Amino acid sequence: MTMNILLIAGGYLFGSISTAIIVCKMMGLPDPRTTGSRNPGATNVARLGGKKAAALTLAGDMLKGLVPVLIAHALHASPTVLAATALAAFLGHLYPVFFGFQGGKGVATALGVIYGLYWPVGLLTTGIWLAMAMVFRISSLAALTAILLTPLGFMWLLPERPIIIAMVVLTALLYWRHRSNIANLLSGKEGKISFGKDNNS
Repeated sequence: MTMNILLIAGGYLFGSISTAIIVCKMMGLPDPRTTGSRNPGATNVARLGGKKAAALTLAGDMLKGLVPVLIAHALHASPTVLAATALAAFLGHLYPVFFGFQGGKGVATALGVIYGLYWPVGLLTTGIWLAMAMVFRISSLAALTAILLTPLGFMWLLPERPIIIAMVVLTALLYWRHRSNIANLLSGKEGKISFGKDNNS
């Protein structure tokens, strides 16, 4: 029981490390929460510091979701604890305790979580994102579509009820964080992207 609590709490705390804010501080850039879109994610960091800063942020955000889940796997955690650890890491990114609960939108961390839980579903999610991005050139639409289909991917490839439930909750939270993007999509105001950039991490 103690180990399970530590895994879940550790997942949240690890997820609470804001890569965007740390990268910006290290590179002498403005706080991403106060500049541009005010979103501490890779796209806003790209606006402030370019591709290198964005790549570091994207990689860090993915690792925040991946590492806690891999540790839980290594310790032979049950599917319920795996699911809770994954969701805790994702919540840490959205609402980081170390940074005033002002987190990012969660796409990169969600992808890290998915790869940590079961990498074939991660590949499926990535493939859907790439296909949507190539066709529509709208990152938010690609991300929202890929994440929406992720619970179905787990139902197909890893039908563990606790993990499926966690993915449904994760999807709902990610949609909530992207509500402004959804409004822009519905009104036709969402910006286009260059292929290979994720505007919603």
